[in-house]
Amino acid sequence: MKTPCFRSLPYGRTALFAAGLAFAGLFVAVHGAQKNDSPLKLKVDDQPVPRHEADPASYADIVSRVSPSVVKITVREKSARALAGENGMPGMNDPFLQQFFGGRMPQVQQAPRQGLGSGVIVSPDGFIVTNNHVVDGADTVTVTLSDGRDYPARVVGRDPLTDIAVVKIDAVGLPAVTFGDSSAIRVGDRVLAIGNPFGIGETVTSGIVSATGRRVGLLADVKGYENFIQTDAAINPGNSGGALIDLDGRLIGINTAIVSGNGGFQGAGLAVPSNMVSQVSQSLVKTGKVVRGYLGINIQDITPALQDSFGLASRQGALVGEVVPGGPAARAGLKDGDVITAIDGHGVRDATDLAITVGGNAPGTRLSLAVTRDGRTLRLSATTSEKPGVEVAGNGANPADADPGILNGVAVDDLTGDARQQFNVPEHIRGALVTSVDPDSAAARAGISAGDVILSINRHAVTSAQEAVDFSAKSEPGKSLVRLWSHGSTLYVVVDERPTDKSPS
Repeated sequence: MKTPCFRSLPYGRTALFAAGLAFAGLFVAVHGAQKNDSPLKLKVDDQPVPRHEADPASYADIVSRVSPSVVKITVREKSARALAGENGMPGMNDPFLQQFFGGRMPQVQQAPRQGLGSGVIVSPDGFIVTNNHVVDGADTVTVTLSDGRDYPARVVGRDPLTDIAVVKIDAVGLPAVTFGDSSAIRVGDRVLAIGNPFGIGETVTSGIVSATGRRVGLLADVKGYENFIQTDAAINPGNSGGALIDLDGRLIGINTAIVSGNGGFQGAGLAVPSNMVSQVSQSLVKTGKVVRGYLGINIQDITPALQDSFGLASRQGALVGEVVPGGPAARAGLKDGDVITAIDGHGVRDATDLAITVGGNAPGTRLSLAVTRDGRTLRLSATTSEKPGVEVAGNGANPADADPGILNGVAVDDLTGDARQQFNVPEHIRGALVTSVDPDSAAARAGISAGDVILSINRHAVTSAQEAVDFSAKSEPGKSLVRLWSHGSTLYVVVDERPTDKSPS
């Protein structure tokens, strides 16, 4: 099993969506700060952008310096399985047939898919950053350098919650990009976007920073961490994973998506800030995953109505809606109805800002919280722990890299109130919620899918994600009997993960 994944965006295309996100009720889970012993050493230049110089007549020198760091990424996915009725099979959308199959429609084989994206070299020894949605589900990944050389690549790790992934090629002496400080950029700063749109070859576009801290609901499926840089530099399908740079040639973001009404660029592109990219990529290289801290609170933004009801002087801060019993916040003395207004002396703007601010601190970090309670300001100290109940086996990269155990390729999480509502799971059901399944896994072949609830494994009852983690990790690969709650029914499936002998082709 592995960490939860969100629905992949189409290969070679940027995201098409309507802006807007109601960020309420998020259990705070945050990015761990990276120590200096990370194996990924990034070049960093945190000097401010010179904003008082006249616009250059040409960006050619900047582009020639940075463009060798931007690569083309070609991915190929094995034949995918899809539910009958999703691809135009006559009659398979009929409600009677769907009822006949008990909500578990038969699957059909699709042709292999191939797509294009971009990436940025971040170390001379071959580590490359791209988007998670570019490589998610890929069977093979090929990197093409600016000089035309092709290299097979392996996925080091993926982080769906930020849509960042790291791949590795066997090469040395590569032109690594220099990271800038994305927190220092301002609306109106000029930027350049470099990538491989439509697979036509490396392309450069220019524009300005249109907004910072943009949240549009792109990662809503996984309650991800959105703090996008918005730019009007043209970003098109195939630019995903490419570089957004300042006029000193420093990386300030990884191009990720567009906001569009027709699928084409309409002046609103989004990039993951370089500071977040740095944290996530170093963690992926070091451990194959992103270790996130956990406060154990349900938080929400403060609306005008809530401000009036709680008698707050402003809407700045994050309102605590629930404190998980026994969690770090509970031990620190936080209560329902508290408003967290600052962390370590830095003001908290809203619920998302709280998650991102704490994101610079690893599990086990002691944090000073400024809290408003009944008109009084309190100072509390909380120590983050690691977010529980998600890592079961593997790093979410290649199936061949998965850890020993059973149910590899299955991601689980605890059954929260929100999850029960989303998947219509009755209150009496206890188990581990399946959040995603690798389509090439034995579990997928057995019929396990997202939204199912694992009730038992090999006749051992499962009541939480952590129990699924522990039991699957210590079990020997083989045939597993899994009892599921699925679409209103309880059933057993057999997952056969025994190794098979393959003859030379």
